[in-house]
Amino acid sequence: MRAFALLAEYVRAMNATTSRRPTQFAALALLASALVFAPVTSHAQATPHWVGSWAASQQLVEWANSLPPASMRDGTLRQIVHLSIGGPQIRLHISNRYSDAPLHIDSVHIARSADPASARIDPSTDTVVTFFGSRDVTIPPNSAYISDPIALTVAPAADLVFSIHLDDQPPLETGHPGSRTTSYIEPGNHVADTDFANPTKIDHWYFISGIDVATNARAIVTLGDSITDGRGSTTNGNDRWPDLLAKRLLANAPATSNVGVLNQGIGGNRILLNGVGPSAVARFNDDVIAQPGVLYLIVLEGVNDIGVFSRLEDPPQADHDALVARIESGYQQIVERAHQQGIKVYGATITPFAGSDYYHPGPRTEADRQKINEWIRARGNFDAVIDFDATLRDPQNPSHLLPAYDCGDHLHPSPAGYAAMANSIPLELFAAGASTARGIR
Repeated sequence: MRAFALLAEYVRAMNATTSRRPTQFAALALLASALVFAPVTSHAQATPHWVGSWAASQQLVEWANSLPPASMRDGTLRQIVHLSIGGPQIRLHISNRYSDAPLHIDSVHIARSADPASARIDPSTDTVVTFFGSRDVTIPPNSAYISDPIALTVAPAADLVFSIHLDDQPPLETGHPGSRTTSYIEPGNHVADTDFANPTKIDHWYFISGIDVATNARAIVTLGDSITDGRGSTTNGNDRWPDLLAKRLLANAPATSNVGVLNQGIGGNRILLNGVGPSAVARFNDDVIAQPGVLYLIVLEGVNDIGVFSRLEDPPQADHDALVARIESGYQQIVERAHQQGIKVYGATITPFAGSDYYHPGPRTEADRQKINEWIRARGNFDAVIDFDATLRDPQNPSHLLPAYDCGDHLHPSPAGYAAMANSIPLELFAAGASTARGIR
């Protein structure tokens, strides 16, 4: 308001028939302009805003991971998620991104979990979720909706339960198969029930894609493949490396205790080409740019690009060289697009996978990994480097995972490996001074 008052004074001065000297006009104009275009003050940035606390990358759910046939024709789906940061209000993101038909949801309830190992909720916290004031919602094809603000205070690291009733089974399902978390299905409308009597259990998430909290905070997106998604971690254990990073950030009060972590990992994901889900560059706008309050991005991608490339046969060296260049170009695109939004990008080195039961990488594939890791480590390509390769490799056999960090398939870390990854990340990368100016959405 002070800036606009100065501008008004300047206009009045220009129109007045006085003998003010030009330097006085120039001083007024310069001061007003500086105030109008000054960056947001720290006081304004302290105002609560929507920030992501939990997220799951969406994909078209393949048949093998879909909801049991007819289970959601008048059925209730109860799903549990583990938050990173908390706040006095929340909102829910529901996705129908990969269906060509509308998704009609009859009702949605949210509550705090009374026992994350079961479908039981704390009934005193049971709350109706609305969309534009209505208890039911129809999400158009290939779209996603955000709920109305939900007046439910949630603590950091809370377990929340979402109960969704559908009156008919959708023909195609959008979701996240690699949940490593058990969901529960009960026939009929049981969204408000304290517990389910005899539920069908299924270790996948459907339709829910994010939870935001209203708070003074900021968030990290972890963009990756099955290693970020948590293959080899403990089902219902929340011990993926992004989970454990969130736990460390929360404990590091006050410097990073208000930093959320959004896990945007998809099993089998590649930087350049689609697979089970869309590639990293294809999903970048939805899974990174569109996430509220994001100021940091950790990129751990590439093992599937080089693994798939030579899985069935080993192409000529020239083709390997061309692949490496394309991957590095893909990284550069990610960095450029993130920087346009004021997001800092931290590159994570590709972890060892020699001896993989699935990829069986040869010397040329290992050489590709080393070249790409050299590029990631090179000064200036990323804002900082997180060297997961150095953390997980066997010092006696650097192309392999350290046995204690290997889940057994020689590709994915064990829970101990995921803990080592999380513990290796310098928390000062996410302190307030490490962020860049970005408008909060």
